[in-house]
Amino acid sequence: MNSIIGLTPKVLRKAADLQERIESLQAELSQLLVGAPPAPAQSAEEPRKKGKMSAAGKAAIRAAQKARWAKVKGTAPAASVAPSPKKKKRKLSAQGIANIRAGVEKRMAAKAAMAKR
Repeated sequence: MNSIIGLTPKVLRKAADLQERIESLQAELSQLLVGAPPAPAQSAEEPRKKGKMSAAGKAAIRAAQKARWAKVKGTAPAASVAPSPKKKKRKLSAQGIANIRAGVEKRMAAKAAMAKR
């Protein structure tokens, strides 16, 4: 598509008018072929639905932001949020590792057998 930077406002207006005509003709065509009214195109004026946040969610965000600002300023936060304790990192047992390795070997052997066929 060519750059529209060098186009005059008159040409741009004409292009917009043509686009509107094309859309109206397409809507008319779909109505004739399907017999159902065309789906309305979303316009820029339609308001977007806003998400709702619970009071607890707002409070958590507020507390986290206060803690960040306190850290930046070097002061203690007024109502500091206690950090959640870190979960211990889980380790895989030797038997689990052996099972995984056996499964990988089995799949690789099956793949090699398929390649030989």
